[in-house]
Amino acid sequence: MTTDVHALREFKMPDVGEGLTEAEILTWYVKPGDAVTDGQVVCEVETAKAAVELPIPFTGVVEALHFPAGATVDVGTSIIAVAVAGAAPAPAAAAPAAAAAPAEAEPERREVLVGYGPRTGSVQRRARRTNGAAAAAPVAPAAPAAPVAPAAPAAPVGAGGRPLAKPPVRKLAKDLGIDLRAVVPTGPDGVITREDVHAAASTAAGAVVEPVAAPAAEPVAEAAPALPVPNAAGDVRVPVKGVRKATAQAMVASAFTAPHVTEFVQVDVTRTMKLVRRLKESGELGAGVRVSPLLLVAKALLTAVKRHPEINASWDEAAQEIVLRGAVNLGIAAATPRGLIVPNIKDAGSRTLSQLAVALGELVETARQGKTSPADMSGGSITITNVGVFGVDTGTPILNPGEAAILAFGAVRELPWVHKGKVVPRQVTTLALSFDHRLVDGELGSKVLADTAAILEHPKRLITWG
Repeated sequence: MTTDVHALREFKMPDVGEGLTEAEILTWYVKPGDAVTDGQVVCEVETAKAAVELPIPFTGVVEALHFPAGATVDVGTSIIAVAVAGAAPAPAAAAPAAAAAPAEAEPERREVLVGYGPRTGSVQRRARRTNGAAAAAPVAPAAPAAPVAPAAPAAPVGAGGRPLAKPPVRKLAKDLGIDLRAVVPTGPDGVITREDVHAAASTAAGAVVEPVAAPAAEPVAEAAPALPVPNAAGDVRVPVKGVRKATAQAMVASAFTAPHVTEFVQVDVTRTMKLVRRLKESGELGAGVRVSPLLLVAKALLTAVKRHPEINASWDEAAQEIVLRGAVNLGIAAATPRGLIVPNIKDAGSRTLSQLAVALGELVETARQGKTSPADMSGGSITITNVGVFGVDTGTPILNPGEAAILAFGAVRELPWVHKGKVVPRQVTTLALSFDHRLVDGELGSKVLADTAAILEHPKRLITWG
């Protein structure tokens, strides 16, 4: 006769792999007593770079949530305890000091929040700060689970024995009923992509399968956060944290490190606006593909960068070198409820207009939902900020740290313009290009801005210059 035994597994606040030391728990999607499965999203957390859904790496029943929503937790701190079936029961709880001793004797295994598996290494923690909410009592460490016969090998796996895939890809596979262990990866370093999951689904069903939208998990009911209370003078103090704090620090560093130069040009974009309307009506870029003036501005800038690749660069202060980037990772500044973020389209310069439209649509939608990952915001090389959507004509944009240039795209207005010797109403916009004068001189910056404007005035140049 056998008896089911359970062990408590502690899931710690993962490391994003980008030097961040803490994250704020925004929402819990589970509560004590709920069953969870490997890869299931249990909460959403916000770091200084983005809000990220957090999947749990084992199956069991939630025993306790150690922190409430709104708490800021250090990386490496346990946030949830799960009772896992099929393992030896945990020994009686010992004194905290005794329990902590063996953990320091050998490297600690830490789950990675945005990445492809856990990493092993020693952890240096700063003193934990209090959040005004007491954490749950520490749970005794679980005894090692009984050995389990390994599953048949398939796709490459990370250090934790799981196939390499991002959380959204895991969710897609779950929605389609695909076992990631049976999927053949094509991404870098054996990472499973969305396309790989769709290909596996097509093979299984004998036809192309579209993703199925799964019902969103219901957040755990909790008290609404208290709004800041005005003082006697009516002033309200709002804590600066998360994305807004990181943005403020980055902008100050950029403004006082890189010598900014900004140039402006007014452009007749009547032909570009006609092309946008034609592409919308014809659907020639693909069904459901969103076409906007920003798409043509992005393609024009990428073409100009291709003609003048020296502007796709960064400044290495430590080495006193200019780094000429191999790929153009095009950043798009996006205003979100959590603050300004700049996700980027990887290797945007190699994409066709249709591919760029799809990537731009996905980037904007992900940013609006607040699901942009830190990886999507790293490695940018040149940025566009679309101030025209707010009815603004132009501005002097501040460089995204580490980049050489940023283009501001202003509002498109009908203005009197000299066209073919006559003053007629035309669609006109203003472009502003800010660049780092340490590595971009006036000639290079002017050529890039002039070429971008020339393409928008005569979009046929996308073909002749591309």
